[in-house]
Amino acid sequence: MFRFDSKFDFMGRRRIAYAASLLLVLASLVLLFTRGLNLGIDFTGGTVIEVGYTQPKQLDEVRSALSDAGYDRAVVQHFGTSQDVLIRLAPREGEDRAQVADQVFGVLQAQVGAGGVELRRVEFVGPQVGEELREAGGLAFIVALGGILLYVWVRFVHWAFSVGSVVALVHDAVITLGYFSLTGLEFDLTTLAAVLAVAGYSLNDTIVVYDRIRETFRKMRKAVTGEVINTAINQTLSRTLMTSGTTLLVLVCLLIFGGEAIKSFSEALIVGIVVGTYSSIYIASPLLIAMGVSKQHMMPVKKEGAEGDGLP
Repeated sequence: MFRFDSKFDFMGRRRIAYAASLLLVLASLVLLFTRGLNLGIDFTGGTVIEVGYTQPKQLDEVRSALSDAGYDRAVVQHFGTSQDVLIRLAPREGEDRAQVADQVFGVLQAQVGAGGVELRRVEFVGPQVGEELREAGGLAFIVALGGILLYVWVRFVHWAFSVGSVVALVHDAVITLGYFSLTGLEFDLTTLAAVLAVAGYSLNDTIVVYDRIRETFRKMRKAVTGEVINTAINQTLSRTLMTSGTTLLVLVCLLIFGGEAIKSFSEALIVGIVVGTYSSIYIASPLLIAMGVSKQHMMPVKKEGAEGDGLP
């Protein structure tokens, strides 16, 4: 636990942080353009099969049976109760989707017997739907950035705060997506929701730091900008680390015990929170120096006639 009077020189290392962030962002962009993302059937289309078991069924047993039959990329999760299972299969070139559904159901019947499992429904998601979801997801992120830009500008008056917060959010999102490209983890709608959640989490941390920077400017009127920002970050460091640490503790538990269904979601949040905590200190804050924010911008504007108009 850091004391509130810690005196780490964050701004003195900002150029090293800039270089590290630039390297990570460029590497992530290269990965995204060369390898791309391992898109789930939410984006690519595919087959959705819902089955019901007469007894509660362990998902690992279903995954193992499907993997042995050649469907190692099947997404398996409970759907309502432990007896209801939802299976999602990505499309394969040249295969008949109706035949695939029959084969999968045959594998499940062979595992538990003909009377142990019932086919509830089979749906086919076309690639056009996946394309629309990709466009909607990208549009949602762009609209969110626009709203954040406007909100922070109004909140802190100076445009540099809104630019700094948006740059930090883009930084976090690109690095998180780069991690998914590097590891090949499936990227679906749940993971996209996690990336958007990371944007909100990172923004919250950045706003807290920015608010303290504004207050510190008004208290330390003779200090230079770098000294003011260092003081503000040190004062919020304990809060930042405690918030991030407790959130990460929960996410690590979800990653270990939550199963395959939320693995990508948990990893996206873990990576995003680590990067977001870093960016609020080493990206959003130093950019204020680069964009020339000073104490003159933070001083409250005196209303005309506020002094000398009172009764004697």
